Amino acid sequence: MTGAGAGHVDRGSGVPDDGASLRIGIDLGGTKIEAIAIDGGGAQLARLRRPTPQGDYEGTLEAIVGLIAAIEGDPALGRSGPARVGIGTPGAFSSATGRLKNSNSTCLNRRELAADLEARLARPLRFANDANCFALSEAVDGAGAGARVVFGVILGTGVGGGIVVDGRVLEGRNSIAGEWGHNPLPLMDEADSPRPACYCGRAGCVETWLSGPGLSADHLHATGQAMPAAAVAAAAAAGDAGCAATLERYCGRAARALAGVINLLDPDVIVLGGGLSNIDPLYERIPALWGPHVFSDRVDTPLVRNRHGDSSGVRGAAWLWPARH
Repeated sequence: MTGAGAGHVDRGSGVPDDGASLRIGIDLGGTKIEAIAIDGGGAQLARLRRPTPQGDYEGTLEAIVGLIAAIEGDPALGRSGPARVGIGTPGAFSSATGRLKNSNSTCLNRRELAADLEARLARPLRFANDANCFALSEAVDGAGAGARVVFGVILGTGVGGGIVVDGRVLEGRNSIAGEWGHNPLPLMDEADSPRPACYCGRAGCVETWLSGPGLSADHLHATGQAMPAAAVAAAAAAGDAGCAATLERYCGRAARALAGVINLLDPDVIVLGGGLSNIDPLYERIPALWGPHVFSDRVDTPLVRNRHGDSSGVRGAAWLWPARH
């Protein structure tokens, strides 16, 4: 990702076709807030980021508004009037209260984020869970382009998932479609004990095993070595036996968890995103291990790496608006 510093707009090579075609995507992350502007064909026009104000709800609103104003005020874009804005959020909006729920950025929970931002920006906005935005980006013009049903997986600080069917995000009645990270890890055995506690209040969630911190915690438990996930993967590739064993346990757990997704959804493609999606052995070992857990005589589901990298979530937020009115 070629991110820019606060207040600096990183322009792409595209030129907007008209003001109405400009759409802005916002990726509201735990450590950074990123904005991107694209035209109706998906060409990047501008991009910038700012640190997320930690634990500060009002500061977060101000940062989002400031990013949008910076892009809309850029004379190089040659447009006038407000852009269409889509926002990818951690968590989801409660259908009962309209407030955000299930966010690991806890200062956002139980807040009227949508109403507060629409009031400040004086326009309708579109919102989706950040994993849904990732899945949408990869379904529109990424690794899942052309597939009817795409399951997008985030493997990073947390574990998330999003479902896109015929180019549209499937949110579900409770706005939790695709949230496989907070199901229990299937078919747990002695190697999966004790069940790690999860921030959601449960124990043994898929996220506690398959997130980056989950992989690191498992390696620490097995070897006594405190190592970040990327270092474990690198050492495994260099021949370290303990790290290779940790990575194999990880792939086995991912295979069990994703087999459940295949049994329920049977997607045309599963696209991996997040930091752990850069671990090459996942794409061979997970499909090699999920077969016995899938209710089929063969499993043809491709497991693929994302095309847009760290840009996928923010691009998907922009794609919450269709290419044409």
